Amino acid sequence: MQLTGIHHLTAITAQARENKQFYTDTLGLRMVKKTVNQDDTSAYHLFYADGLAQPGTDLTFFDWPAARERRGTHSISRTGLRIGADSFDFWAGRLGDRGLTVGKVVQLDGRSSLDFEDPEGQRFRLTEDAPGITAAAWEKSPVPGQHQIHGLGPITISVPDLAPTETVLTHLMNMVKVRDYASPDGQGTVHVFQMGDGGPAAELHVAVQPDLPVARQGAGGVHHVAFRVPDKPTIHAWAQRLNDMRVPSSGEVERYYFRSLYFREPGGNLFEIATDKPGFAVDEPLESLGESLSLPPFLEGRRDQIEARLKPLD
Repeated sequence: MQLTGIHHLTAITAQARENKQFYTDTLGLRMVKKTVNQDDTSAYHLFYADGLAQPGTDLTFFDWPAARERRGTHSISRTGLRIGADSFDFWAGRLGDRGLTVGKVVQLDGRSSLDFEDPEGQRFRLTEDAPGITAAAWEKSPVPGQHQIHGLGPITISVPDLAPTETVLTHLMNMVKVRDYASPDGQGTVHVFQMGDGGPAAELHVAVQPDLPVARQGAGGVHHVAFRVPDKPTIHAWAQRLNDMRVPSSGEVERYYFRSLYFREPGGNLFEIATDKPGFAVDEPLESLGESLSLPPFLEGRRDQIEARLKPLD
């Protein structure tokens, strides 16, 4: 049983309209699904991805009126976004011109990298993708196709103690520890675990940072990270595996666009396993994804009530 990489990452915004503007305009991502949090239908759940809405490219946000995140350990601390090796000057200029908090292009873990923050303090790292990987470009993006973001990865989590998290990653989730490097912020060592064939799209980086305070989740922070499996039979097997190993979990949850399974690793971070299928085109044409409010069938009967509580995004 192998996870095949990062499926999606879900973060928190307190400014849905500004969030849409930033991720579609500044970052040039495609809004591929405008829906609601299925557990809190008063809140949007916004999905941004590549031109084909492929698993492994979607960055998603819950729209909650939350205070800013308090940074620290026990958190998903930085989100990797993969780009081409020749795109760093473009992005350094684009992000800097918009007055964002942007670092310098550096070599980190053997790859070119550029750290930046969105307007709410969400922490990102542009990372050089594996050779030969290109973006599934979105033709309406304001970012030229050759510089568009390829997808997610690696994802960095912060924990105070490596051993219990490593046990779950290697013995339960079948990841392989492949190397480590010094954290660029000077706070501890980062250990690299890979899934499947590895590469930036299939790595989880674990920063061991016992001296940091405990994080408090909020706007500008991450809610959970999801890992890829192909289909329902595979997630059935993972649900059974967690049960056999006596790891508390949500059990399988039908999200309509994918099927999910949630659990926490010992460092307190929420993990999800999610299926690649059926995908975002299950209820609307690929060419018009994200242009109107989509609701799964089990919420469709409440559409009028749900829409009345949502703020306009445009």
